[in-house]
Amino acid sequence: MGSLVPTRVFLTRGQGSHKEKLVSFEKALREAGIAPFNLVRVSSIFPPRARFVSRAAGLRLLEPGQILFVVLSENATDEPGRLITASIGAAVPDDPSRYGYLAEHSGTGRSGKETGLHTEYLAAEMLATKLGERLQEPGPGRPSKSFRMSNGLSLRTRSATQSAKGEAGLWTTAIAAAVLILEPRK
Repeated sequence: MGSLVPTRVFLTRGQGSHKEKLVSFEKALREAGIAPFNLVRVSSIFPPRARFVSRAAGLRLLEPGQILFVVLSENATDEPGRLITASIGAAVPDDPSRYGYLAEHSGTGRSGKETGLHTEYLAAEMLATKLGERLQEPGPGRPSKSFRMSNGLSLRTRSATQSAKGEAGLWTTAIAAAVLILEPRK
């Protein structure tokens, strides 16, 4: 067996509600498009030279029953009106030969947009500290999705975030995932 380094990554998200917590999780996986696969949770490295693809393009590369490596964030509630979020943030260097970072985060009471931006920051900060560097905040006029580390390396960030509100008598689950796709090396 060759190297297990993913070459493509896609972000996805979903939510589900049901009287049973496990079924609400399954429904969230269905909405995210990843229910027909065997999911293996992994930690947080975005592989060097991997590239992002759309969810639709990524799903076309997969077969039902296939083992998928995912960085997964999940959150669930059975409290009516409770706002929950699940988010995956990615920080990827502009230099494709360098690895990036995928961070999972969940929370309550924050909007999906707030949670997504926070998760992107977490991914950038965690990559910087993993490399022994300091993260420099974007300066005035620079987009918040563009960071630079103290060594000059530039990062771009993105996220997938699902928010959901709890309903009376039901479990509500929100998930977000980064799916890492292994392809045979040519």
